[in-house]
Amino acid sequence: MGKIIFGIMGGLATAALISSCGEDRSGEYYALINTQTWMYETMQKEYLYYQDLPDRNSLNFFKSPSEFLTTVVSSQDKKSGTTFSHIDSVYVTRSASTTPTFGFEGTIVRAENGSYGIRVLYTQENSPADEVGLKRGDLIIAANNKKINSSDLFYITSPKEAYLFTMGKLNGTGFDTLQTVQMPAPRIVENNNLYKSEITERGGKKVAYIMYNEFGNNDTEKLNQLFKNIAGQNINDIILDLRYNPGGYVTTAQMISTNLAPQEALGNTFLKMTHNDIINKTDILNFEQSMLANGSPINYENLYIITSGNTASASEIVINCLKPYLSGRLIQVGTATFGKNVAQQLYTDEVKAPMLEFWLTNSLLSNAEDFSDYYTSGLKPDFEISENFNGELGELGTEQDSIMIPIFKHIETGSFPTTDTPNEVSRSISEKHRFNNSIELKPKSAIIK
Repeated sequence: MGKIIFGIMGGLATAALISSCGEDRSGEYYALINTQTWMYETMQKEYLYYQDLPDRNSLNFFKSPSEFLTTVVSSQDKKSGTTFSHIDSVYVTRSASTTPTFGFEGTIVRAENGSYGIRVLYTQENSPADEVGLKRGDLIIAANNKKINSSDLFYITSPKEAYLFTMGKLNGTGFDTLQTVQMPAPRIVENNNLYKSEITERGGKKVAYIMYNEFGNNDTEKLNQLFKNIAGQNINDIILDLRYNPGGYVTTAQMISTNLAPQEALGNTFLKMTHNDIINKTDILNFEQSMLANGSPINYENLYIITSGNTASASEIVINCLKPYLSGRLIQVGTATFGKNVAQQLYTDEVKAPMLEFWLTNSLLSNAEDFSDYYTSGLKPDFEISENFNGELGELGTEQDSIMIPIFKHIETGSFPTTDTPNEVSRSISEKHRFNNSIELKPKSAIIK
């Protein structure tokens, strides 16, 4: 008695049940698969990797939208456990943490004896972590008397309650116990993306240090003030610290890059976004005069950009797209970047996919010289050095910060330190948590992320 025939093998049994009792309940069936069908049909036209889509008849359209997406995305749309195309709730915002947190960034480290801890990388002002005096370099070795293990990233990303943290320090092979800290309940914390900026002197030169941890969509006023201040200081060199920056809005990356670009870049190509051969077009963003905070570019000698494997997406856009215009003057220090050279566009449909944001990979990112080949190996540094998370981290942007040492030497002498082998990353598990929680801050503008 089946009244409905669909070309979806995974849904045939349910379709038969819905229509087998004489009552046409096809509307219920459509309601169950409407969102997933819309997603698939959108991908057939807009997806950068549409040619990799599985055959429609092999798919189960009754999975949740997020689960369904995992069954259809291309292997080219993934890296290191992160899938770039993704589903968000319409309630998701990025001006502040979207879930209560303790307000600190950290990384899991492992001692030689196999013990694990959480090394604090930095804390946000007016957060629970700031309230109890947690600071960069602190080590958490237990929570409510339970030892930290390799998967305890939720203490950073999404804690649910107050905890008694046991603090510790490395003793060579393991951890010694220090004091305990009563962390209050997590709460919504405003993220200060422009984490630190200051002007210092090195070898008679004025140096601007900028640590920027996310390309937010509400940072224009702060950034304009920053660049106006720098422009009036007769700066010799600029250090842009992106080591913990997983990405963000393309328009913010464009604004920062424009203010760091030389005069000859203005009006010329900043970024190319190439779509699939069905759409068959390339969107081009330029270095825009209107984005200059001071009306004209900043005059300086060298731009040092600090990177790590956590430097991704919009951060990589800044580096890749400034290089053609700062030949020999853009100096990358740290380790290779993550390697995300694609952008996602927002697709919505209030009828077929209410309350959902579908962020779909739809373009390949390249610079004015058409270079985009950094997915596999990331953007490699000119001088390689990495943070030893099992050592002393030192205050960010100072000579106690090990990554700053070669930069300061280059500023003062024009050359980097010579070593037999580059500093190697500590033999610890040193993954910043964002990569385990996906690189959620993908390149985006009004519609691109």
